[in-house]
Amino acid sequence: MPTPAELRARRAALAAQRSSGVARVSYDGKTVEYRSIAEIDRALEALDREIASAEGRRIVRQVRVTTAKGL
Repeated sequence: MPTPAELRARRAALAAQRSSGVARVSYDGKTVEYRSIAEIDRALEALDREIASAEGRRIVRQVRVTTAKGL
């Protein structure tokens, strides 16, 4: 199992490539090619979960709903 530092390095490489618009990422001597930005986003979310798990915490997602009656 990779260490949290290795997972953070993977996440940083993936986030850098996502922001540059490139779908090919290289880290730890491996190259991965993604088909879309959505696929990269899912990989980033999975890495976030793995990092949290390795650090003994969990990610809590919150949805806030607001409503207003009339204008």
